Parts: sequence; C-alpha cells; structure tokens
Amino acid sequence: MNAPLTNTVALIRSDAEALGVAEALAQVLSPGSAERDRERRLPHSELELFSHSGLWAISVPKAFGGAGVSSITLAKVIARIAQADASLGQIPQNHFYALEVLRINGSEAQQHRLYGEVLAGKRYGNALAELGTKTALDRNTRLSRDGEHYRVNGRKFYATGALYAQRIPTLAVDDEGRGQLAFIPRQAAGLQVIDDWSGFGQRTTGSGSVVLDNVPVDADDVVPFQSAFDRPTTVGPFAQLLHAAIDTGIARAAYEDLLQFVRHKSRPWIDAGIDKASDDPLTQQEIGRLVIRLHASEALLERAGEFVDRAQAAPDEHSVAAASIAVAEARAISTEVSLLVSSKLLELSGSRATLAEFGLDRHWRNARTHTLHDPVRWKYHAIGDYVLNERLPPRRGTI
Repeated sequence: MNAPLTNTVALIRSDAEALGVAEALAQVLSPGSAERDRERRLPHSELELFSHSGLWAISVPKAFGGAGVSSITLAKVIARIAQADASLGQIPQNHFYALEVLRINGSEAQQHRLYGEVLAGKRYGNALAELGTKTALDRNTRLSRDGEHYRVNGRKFYATGALYAQRIPTLAVDDEGRGQLAFIPRQAAGLQVIDDWSGFGQRTTGSGSVVLDNVPVDADDVVPFQSAFDRPTTVGPFAQLLHAAIDTGIARAAYEDLLQFVRHKSRPWIDAGIDKASDDPLTQQEIGRLVIRLHASEALLERAGEFVDRAQAAPDEHSVAAASIAVAEARAISTEVSLLVSSKLLELSGSRATLAEFGLDRHWRNARTHTLHDPVRWKYHAIGDYVLNERLPPRRGTI
C-alpha cells in the first residue's frame, strides 16, 4: 500500500471527481494484485482504502447527500478498479445493487438512514444466491414475523463481499411468499459468514457462505425486493451493467499486460530471425484483432450505461427493456473479449505467464470464473428475440 489509511471518509461530489479518484486508487491497488491472488491474501486494508476514498457512496442520490453519478460513470469506475484488481472490482457490485433496490423500493426514512451509513463509509455485502433450489430464482430462506420485527432462517452461498461488510442485504421470502431484502447488520446474533470460497479465479472476493439461524431483523431494515421486478425498474439491467464493467476491466488488464510482455519480456522470436516480438507480423495481427474487440466492449459498456440512465430517469416497459437489451449486448461482448484477450495472453507469452514472477494466468482465471455468473448464451437469445420479434426480455437480475 502506498497511501495511508485515515478515519475520514471522503465525499465525492461529481462524476469527474469519481473518475479521478478511481484512477488514483487503481494506481495504488494494481501493484499488489498478482501477489494477493497468488497468496489468496484477503484485501482488508485495500478495502478500507477503497471505501474511505468515497467511491462506495457515489451512487447515493444528490437528494441524500451523495454524488448521484451516472450509470456510465459508475460502470467506468468499476471497470477501472477491476483492471487494477479483478476481485476488488467485483466486491462492491452487490453493494451498489442493494443501493439500487433501496433507491427504487425503500421508504424515504430507510433511504435517509441507510444512505447515511454508506456516506459514512459502511460497506454492504450480499446473501442472495442459494444451492439446492429448483431454479436459480427460487429461495428457501425465510423471513418470518416475530412480533413487530422478523427472524431470518436459511443458508446462502456465493455471498460476494459479505466477509468484508458491515451489513449483509439478504434475500428472503416472507410469510406471504414475497421476496424481501433484509439489510442485516454483520454482527447480528445467529448470522455466520464462512470463508469457504475456493474458486480458481476471483480468489479474494470473499464469495463464501452465509448461515442465518433465527437471525433477528428490525422491520425498518426490510425493503421490498420482488416488487422491483413485478414492475419495470432498472434493478436488473443495473446489476448486469456492473458485471459487464468487471469483465471489461479484466479484459483491459490482460491486454495491457500482453502489450508489456510482448514488448519487453518475450524472446522466442529471436530464433526465428525477428529482433522483437512486436515486429512479428502474426503477433501484430493478433494484437490488432484484440484491440478492436476491446474497444468495442468499452464502447458498448458506455452505450449500455446511457440506456440505463435514461431508464432510471423515465422507467417504463419499453425504456427498461431497451436498457436490458443494451446491457445484454455489453455483457455478451465483455464476456467474450475478457476470455479472448486473457487466453491470447497465455498463448503469446507461453508458459512463463504462469510463473509467480508474472502471474499473468490470473486474468484468464478471473475472466473464466466471473463470466460464469450467468449464461451469456441466453443474452444472445434475448437480444435476437427482441430484434426479430420485438418481444421484451424478462424482468430479472440476470438480463
């Protein structure tokens, strides 16, 4: 770490400031990313620096004291941090997702209180996904009435960020069968966060399990969740936009490392009579193909952010559907380009890429792990159906 930690949380006031802070922070986070991946060293101090920078509060609306940055800016911030360290780019994804649910479905009192916590530096994790359900949309975790308050019982997995959070927004089904999002304090009795994440990529996201054993929840900490999908809202495309940003950041990191490796560290071409790898015509061709696709991914990410911003400003059936499709396009290409560039890095740099000295294989491992979040093949299906038949995509968090 090259910057000191302080007890003061910065307040970012504009989109331009957010982008500038993200760039400065990325410069600090990047140098240790390979070592953190290699040793699976959990980034507690880095996250303190990250949240104290003010970036975790940039989506808080201006009316509640935040910068209220555009979705375009938020996506660019996430992509830049993911370029520096893919795990650190993913950890706040569900934090911002929870804040979007709060913006859309929270009461004014809930917004004042919870946004205030975020402005003060608190981080939100997630406990959404479950194993053993009939479909990925089903939930067994229950939110049951207990007098004027609630109790939560269940088990979650892939709880990215929960290990580092002060609150863990938890998706549970209430007594009427409706999905609710309970913003549970990390230290609540009966709540256990288990560091059992063992993925070969995204190794430090803390995406382990959460066990909830009769956990008490204040009624004021429960925000409606399912209704955000019963009507047209931007919760789904907003979530997917940030996933696209993570993959785009991974692709950019792999590309930059590929350029450095080919320019300065590769030697096999000498035996073929080529002084530098960068003078090899075939390598030049491959780099050209990659950079075109990377630029396309970055452009589609920005375009998708524009669609989400428009839908947030005027949500209806058609604006939200258009945002979902635009984000699906960005998500599809970011999936493919992150895998393509990181794989080409391994191909052109050879076995040296896997050496601890470089750790370049982490980019492919990170891309392969994160792009499995939800199937990209269904995004192509939704896009094609929308274009051919003008059929609106389903409203859910994976499209």
